[in-house]
Formats: sequence, C-alpha cells, structure tokens
Amino acid sequence: MKILVVEDEPLIRIGIAITVESAGYEVVEAANAAEAIQQIERNDDIRLVLTDVDMPGSMDGIKLAHYVRGKWPPIQLIVISGKVGVNAGELPPGARFIPKPYYEPALINLVQAMLATGDKAS
Repeated sequence: MKILVVEDEPLIRIGIAITVESAGYEVVEAANAAEAIQQIERNDDIRLVLTDVDMPGSMDGIKLAHYVRGKWPPIQLIVISGKVGVNAGELPPGARFIPKPYYEPALINLVQAMLATGDKAS
C-alpha cells in the first residue's frame, strides 16, 4: 500500500517517510498541496495521505484534507501539526489529527488501523 507524506520541511518529511517505510509501506512525498494533488493523480494506489497543517502555497494541510476527501473519498487522512491545534470539526469526516512531536509507534499504529478500516470499507 502506498502512503503520501506531505510536509514542506525536507528533514521532517524524510523522517516521516523513513518511519512509514520501516513499517513496510511504500511512500511518495510532496512538499506542498499542489505537489500532493499531482502525486495522487499520478498514483492511483495511494491509500493514505499524511499531511502537515502549516505549508506554503494556496492550501494548508486542513484544506488539502478536505480537497482529498471531496475528490478521492476512499483515501484515509492523517493531519499533523506542531504549531496549530486542530479541532475535530475542522477536519473532514474520518480524518485524524496527531500533534507534533508524536511517538513513532503510535503514528504507525494509527496508520495501520486506518488502512485496515479503509480496506474493510472498500
């Protein structure tokens, strides 16, 4: 299964990608929402988007999550932020929020649980 990691800070993006890959998932990366949308359009096997909130460009991670939910409803969504608190009502249905810093095993457990739920729903 393929996971898209969207994070504008290269070192953080690489760290998340390594964590997710070490759990056995294939990862594609994007530095902003525009790149993320391009990646989803090119990779029809992306099953989860893991996005930071605070990013440059026309969309932050919350707007990206809503866009993805509207256009590709089966894709699971995890939103991460170290600067911004997110209320459940701000996220699209089914999306989850994790504050930074996060505990890597907890992130992977959430990824696995969301992908298992997504598989049952499809």
